[in-house]
Amino acid sequence: MSQGRTKASKHGAATGKPSPISERPAHIPDIISLVKDSYHGLRPAERRVADAVLEDVEAAVAASNGELARRAGVSEPTVTRFCRAIGCEGVRNFKLRLAQSLVVGALYLGKSGANTDHQALGLPFWSAVFGEAHRAIDETERQLDPAELQKAADLIASARQIAVFGLGGSASALAQETQYRLFRYGIAVTAHCDPYVMRMTASTLKPKDVVIAISATGRTREVVEAVEIARQYRADTICVTAPDTDLARACDVKLTVAVPEFPDTLKPTALRFAFLTLIDLMATATGYKLGGSARETLRRIKYNVQIRRAGKEMEPLGD
Repeated sequence: MSQGRTKASKHGAATGKPSPISERPAHIPDIISLVKDSYHGLRPAERRVADAVLEDVEAAVAASNGELARRAGVSEPTVTRFCRAIGCEGVRNFKLRLAQSLVVGALYLGKSGANTDHQALGLPFWSAVFGEAHRAIDETERQLDPAELQKAADLIASARQIAVFGLGGSASALAQETQYRLFRYGIAVTAHCDPYVMRMTASTLKPKDVVIAISATGRTREVVEAVEIARQYRADTICVTAPDTDLARACDVKLTVAVPEFPDTLKPTALRFAFLTLIDLMATATGYKLGGSARETLRRIKYNVQIRRAGKEMEPLGD
């Protein structure tokens, strides 16, 4: 063992600290939530400080102790007492934590900005939701490369098995949707939404297997790593994600679209509509590629569903 490594080992043993590889960044408390949760336990003057902070968090971060006291209509010692009452060492520590809490942006701290013709009906979100859905689909049609779509269909139609990876509230649901769209063509497909199961599944793949990876940001590390493992074992990879991202660069076939978000935090992301459209296009292109075998599988499903209940021929399949 080298002298440098010996010293490092002795140092680690002496301090009892984990190596840098195993270290994790310290959790940063959400100070805005602490202010809100502590509000009713504060003294009246301290509540005025809380009100001034929550009314304009960005201004509170930039304000001096005296300025914040004047905004709240209290003395400077009251501002200090407020900071300590919510668990901070003092004003400086409070301001640091407050600045850190703005990492997600002040957008979530204000009122929604939707204002449309349906405002009078009590539906200020109406045009925002419909308009964003229409725009997402239009952007998908404009941005999607038809050649990449055909490549995806070719890989899926000839695959031995398909593994679909998606992590989080939106991508995991889309992964399940991809499984539902493809299995009815007789394709062996399974969706995976657990990061460890994704890694394990990727480790079992072989040539002629295909991974479909879904991520809105394209930066989800666990998904990207699972794709890289799959490629190591020569599986083919397809992504449904944003363009020019880590995931897009890691995959063989790229189904990408960028849809800017409407600044209303209460509205679900419009990107879901774009990704659902991509998934439908990918599934339909695969069905056309498979041709007769896909139709026969669909006929079997329809027969065994229809025979159990009354219904019309053109009703949604299996719903």
